[in-house]
Amino acid sequence: MKYSKDFLLNLYIKLLRARKVEEKFVELYAQGKIPGNAHSGIGEEATFVGACMALNSSDYMLPTHRGVMAVLTKGVSLKSIFCDAFGKREGTNKGKGGIVRICSKEKGVLGISGTQGGVFVIAVGAGLSIKILKEKKVVLAFFGDDTSNRGTFHESLNMASLWKLPIIFVCDNNEYGISEHVSKVMAVSNVADRAVAYSIPSEIVDGNLILEVYEATMRAVNRAHSGGGPTLIEAKTYRIREHSEGGIPFPRPKEVISAWENKCPVKQYKEFLLNKGFIDKEWINKVDQKLNKEIEEAIKLANNSKDPQVEDVWDGLYV
Repeated sequence: MKYSKDFLLNLYIKLLRARKVEEKFVELYAQGKIPGNAHSGIGEEATFVGACMALNSSDYMLPTHRGVMAVLTKGVSLKSIFCDAFGKREGTNKGKGGIVRICSKEKGVLGISGTQGGVFVIAVGAGLSIKILKEKKVVLAFFGDDTSNRGTFHESLNMASLWKLPIIFVCDNNEYGISEHVSKVMAVSNVADRAVAYSIPSEIVDGNLILEVYEATMRAVNRAHSGGGPTLIEAKTYRIREHSEGGIPFPRPKEVISAWENKCPVKQYKEFLLNKGFIDKEWINKVDQKLNKEIEEAIKLANNSKDPQVEDVWDGLYV
């Protein structure tokens, strides 16, 4: 694919912003400022940012519990994200769901299910609504490698294929489900291997190369728009930090972690742009300072936002 310089630079800014927000969440959690759980996606930014960059503002997206990078790229404001993290009233879930329950009807972020594997079922419902209403939209549903072992994965892919629904299933394969390596819980070598059982086209991409993820997602979007139905994309990446901040650490080979850190998606893409001559150290420093300022201002606004009140407990309920 051919890209403009502006697009490539914007991609770097979004990728770096995602990394900085992830690092800030780790820092704030360690300071005791984020209640509940925080699941870091450091090292996996290219998968979430690259896929979401292929979407339009009207498209639907379902993140995972490691999906702050995705909702940020989809357009949810930094202030709203930090309000959710701090349990503030002005967050997208009004202080009730924390960092893992970010949602936004305006931005097409449908939120995540309270059950692992629930995103598949919601994606099928959203995809069916698009088909019935004859809208030119797609649904992108992120999921983890271990979640493909659940029944909802197989039932949903079967229905999506039968009905030719405009759904893109993106597997964020970071090799681990909490502390268990994927090779110990999955009988096939790749999650993408499972797509053939439902006559769904699939791709395996390097989840640390943002352009590779973006291009695969664009192919899936175009296929969905032309009536070709769903696609399964498996992005091979790695979870640098533990399953959740403050959780019990488990032993992993240090040399493996080090090797993946050397394949950092931000570092690789920055080197790509430097080699192209599109950016220099001065430009990098300006972007770095600008993003740091944006994030600190959003944190300040979120800190000064209102806390939810007792009477707010009933707000937003259907019945």
